[in-house]
Amino acid sequence: MIRCLIFLFFIIDFVGFSLVTAKAETLLETIESPYNTIFVYKKAPYITLAFGHKNRRYIESRRNPDDLTELPIAYTQSFTIGLAYPNQLKSSLMIGMGGGSTSWYLHEFMPQLQISAVELDFEIVRLAKKYYGLDKSKRFKIFTMDGRVHLLRNKARHDIIFIDAYRGPFVPFHLMTKEFFHLAKKRLQKGGVVVQNIEPSTMLYDRTIATLTDVFDQVDVYRAGGNVVAVAYDGAAKTMKDLLARAEQIQSKYQFRYSIPELIEERAMLLDYDAKQPALTDDFAPVNTLKEIKSHNKKRKP
Repeated sequence: MIRCLIFLFFIIDFVGFSLVTAKAETLLETIESPYNTIFVYKKAPYITLAFGHKNRRYIESRRNPDDLTELPIAYTQSFTIGLAYPNQLKSSLMIGMGGGSTSWYLHEFMPQLQISAVELDFEIVRLAKKYYGLDKSKRFKIFTMDGRVHLLRNKARHDIIFIDAYRGPFVPFHLMTKEFFHLAKKRLQKGGVVVQNIEPSTMLYDRTIATLTDVFDQVDVYRAGGNVVAVAYDGAAKTMKDLLARAEQIQSKYQFRYSIPELIEERAMLLDYDAKQPALTDDFAPVNTLKEIKSHNKKRKP
């Protein structure tokens, strides 16, 4: 009986995702959108948006409403590494806005940066405004639509495109294929980069890297609090010396809360990347299967 009660109060971590515990936080509201079951929790000072999926709850966004430059989730801090890569920093696009933590962080520290954020679920946009204080800004535009549809319809070019579009435990397949990344590449300015959040514990990591390396000349990866942040770009590989010099320059200019030179130190090799894995394509991209299947899909060693 005691074990049953404990099970009701605690949800086990699953393949690298931090999951919400029912006992530790207060439920503020639950919303059924056309795309997700959304739970809003509060554990002072943080408010968490979580998705329900197969009796589990996956953190979508966590923010401190009284301190909107704090990035409590580690990989969102590592996203800013991508700023050290482009030739210029005038325009950015976030596919998978969620609570808007990374996008608003850039908005606060980079007054000249034009920011576009795309979020499929209109309820997530509404909740981000309600709980996280996302405000109207001439430099911060929100598009409520599918990320790939946005790239097809909007031909604006960006210096950096961030991709963080998870639905529960996996990325929607049409945002993981060669065709999608080729489209994203067309929306980059010369010298621009794509920055992707990847969960590294299964074959999904290998197939994502395989797809990125099929489209871009270079893919650099960074350890990011259990996740991996990949930076994909064309041209010659950037040396650590060059990246650190650029990181020091923009850190001095913008005074980011999370030091980009320090984050750059987490650069790694391709984390035992299996080069034999084929790239994902529109006609065969079983992303949810690669994530969920247990047989022949063992977790990677730490």
